[in-house]
Amino acid sequence: MEIWINPACSKCRSALTLLDAEGADYTVRRYLEDVPSEEEIRGVLARLGLEPWDITRTQEAAAKELGLTDWPRDEASRDRWIRALAEHPKLIQRPIITADDGTAVVARTEDAVRDAMSR
Repeated sequence: MEIWINPACSKCRSALTLLDAEGADYTVRRYLEDVPSEEEIRGVLARLGLEPWDITRTQEAAAKELGLTDWPRDEASRDRWIRALAEHPKLIQRPIITADDGTAVVARTEDAVRDAMSR
């Protein structure tokens, strides 16, 4: 499994601590440095079963500068949202764990991390 993290994020650090405590086998992707492509974001969204606006941190400065809260949340606007996430990776909700079974979870809680480990 892979976990997308921002090391400055307390939720990410908590998820890593739990993964380590449970002896989980995982790789870390510091997605602010190793920025996911639009195609990778589409793949993760498919694995999550979510839309790009569902994993967008709308309170970030970049979101406010882009006016994201006013963007339509529909199929016609989907690519625009994905492009924004790829161009401004700080907007991506974290941490995201891609599980071995092909699914993924936004692992902001201990339960979500445990769910990812059980897949």
